[in-house]
Amino acid sequence: MNLGPLEIGGILLLFVLLFGAKKLPDLGSSVGKSIKNFKKGVAEADDKDAAAANVEEARPATEASVPPSTQTSRDVS
Repeated sequence: MNLGPLEIGGILLLFVLLFGAKKLPDLGSSVGKSIKNFKKGVAEADDKDAAAANVEEARPATEASVPPSTQTSRDVS
């Protein structure tokens, strides 16, 4: 779907008619801030997922990680 100059001009004219020329800079600013916050949230979620994966990989195997069905009576205190 390619937008030509006529279609883009029509969309811009529609925005000016709907929101008014004075409100458009505020609208653009708020949309830009929303996009920035969304990208920041996605990056933080990715960082948390990567950190959780690193913690799981670095955790040494302990007795607690052995399933209870394989423990013997000597292992249970």
